[in-house]
Amino acid sequence: MRKTLVAIAFTLGLPVILVTLWWINTILSPNFFIPEPPELIAEFFGLWFGPRLWADVLPSLARFGMGVALAIVVGVLLGIVIGLNRTLRAMTEPLFEFFRALPAPVLVPPLLLIIGPNDAMKVVVIAIGAVWPVLLNTVEGVRATDPVQNDTSRSYGISGFNRVRYQVLPSAAPQVLAGVRQCLPIGLILMVISEMFAPTGGLGAAIIRFQRTYAIPEMWSGILLLGIVGFLVAMLFRVVERRILRWYYGLKDLENAV
Repeated sequence: MRKTLVAIAFTLGLPVILVTLWWINTILSPNFFIPEPPELIAEFFGLWFGPRLWADVLPSLARFGMGVALAIVVGVLLGIVIGLNRTLRAMTEPLFEFFRALPAPVLVPPLLLIIGPNDAMKVVVIAIGAVWPVLLNTVEGVRATDPVQNDTSRSYGISGFNRVRYQVLPSAAPQVLAGVRQCLPIGLILMVISEMFAPTGGLGAAIIRFQRTYAIPEMWSGILLLGIVGFLVAMLFRVVERRILRWYYGLKDLENAV
């Protein structure tokens, strides 16, 4: 119980301090472009827990989920194939480094022209931008598979799909999930940017519309909502990661105990 309270205090301590300083600053020097916390909170619940929940929030989350899921599936499958083939890895590495170096937001204008300002374009933008951490981490995780495990699998005649399922994937899983962790905030950023470029609905379109009409509390409430969504996504992923890698964290806890 005490550890839980300490963890909650550490989690909430800094945000409480920052909000307090923000509130004091808005009282001492009011600014039209910076709302007071009570005004922002009231606007947040009044705006996003009504019709806009269905019109903007849920469609954005659906596009985010589809784009990230596509990035994870493509990244893991390609990463396994390339990681197991040394020749293919050598051929694709320069190309991957080139595309990884491109800032993901620059993909939005050409894809907007090619696909059009629709939901498919937004999902594709999220997937293309978020796939690289998953792909490259999977390649490295597969490549770094323990040679002793490889020899053992070969000795027992484990090959093909069974080797990938029972040896390669579990061995590479920590690094694969590290790539997934990196792709989540990238996907969230690209969700917002793609909606700002193609304002046909969603959180990004709503925020840019509020900014252009000087609806300042509404704009900040959208930013607050994005921060909360990012936090909840990170917390959910942490739970899933701990469940998938319970054997890995168990070994780490055992090593720390020793």
